[in-house]
Amino acid sequence: YLLLLSLQMSPKSLQQGNLSSPTMFLLLGFSSAYRAQVTLCLCFSLIYLVTVLGNLLIMTLICLDAHLHSPMYFFLGHLSFLDICYSSVTLPKILGDSFSPQKTISFVGCITQIYFFLCFGGSECMLLAAMAYDRYLAICHPLHYPALMSKKMCHCLVAVSWLSGSFSSLIQAFLTARLPFCRSNMIDHVFCEMPFLLKASCSPNTPLNKVALYALAGTIAMGSFLLTLVSYVHIIGAVLQKGAGTQRAFATCTSHLTVVSLFFGAGAVAYLVPHSSGSKAMDEVLALLYAIVTPMLNPIIYSLRNSEVKGAIRKALCRGVLQV
Repeated sequence: YLLLLSLQMSPKSLQQGNLSSPTMFLLLGFSSAYRAQVTLCLCFSLIYLVTVLGNLLIMTLICLDAHLHSPMYFFLGHLSFLDICYSSVTLPKILGDSFSPQKTISFVGCITQIYFFLCFGGSECMLLAAMAYDRYLAICHPLHYPALMSKKMCHCLVAVSWLSGSFSSLIQAFLTARLPFCRSNMIDHVFCEMPFLLKASCSPNTPLNKVALYALAGTIAMGSFLLTLVSYVHIIGAVLQKGAGTQRAFATCTSHLTVVSLFFGAGAVAYLVPHSSGSKAMDEVLALLYAIVTPMLNPIIYSLRNSEVKGAIRKALCRGVLQV
């Protein structure tokens, strides 16, 4: 409601300040060469197809296989659903713009894209932290694990992940929608992303808004990263102390560690490195890495490095062959 209200009020407030706000933004992050557009369209189509099918496969296996009805795979199922939503915020629009003569997006559409992009991204940060906490309890407190990580606790952690991502992104989108964009209606990127949109603002309070926006995003990202880091510090300490039995349990963490490194690593470089210091191509590659490529890689990583998931896939294939 607040976001819709801000979008309705912003043109009026801009008129009162003798500022103009564009109704459309022009996305400049696309190549004008036909061959490059065809190549990008094919690549993005393949990435989106693999992302949706891979994550749907993980979700289906978790629902059908009784051996995967545990807190770790409960969180993994929600992560797969988040990855589908996260990539669907940007990829369909990018594919639609691949062959469009003018790559445009409305002001309302741009703010909406920012909201959902930050919402799903923030929720994924918190969910990855919850998954790290789950592994910490399983390895460091195995006897108390069933009681500590109950079904109610699992649902609470997932709810906190969704609510924190939604609340933070709502405030960020609300503040961004209130900024006047009179300098330019051009966004030098392939989709609407907050740092690139702020460049087009002509408000004297833009630096202050940037601080507030980055503080909100940083609270979610850094808070979840620190929770993940603390969990793995305790996990590694327990592995070094308890020996072989715990080392086998630590093997279940390798997939999660790989996903965490990809997601937080690419996002940190993209948001913490000043955009003016790098090339435009590098900015786009980093954005596409954490916005598009990481959701595609997550199911692949969990399938290749998790024996239980591979076993569930083999059983599903065997059932399919026997039925045929």
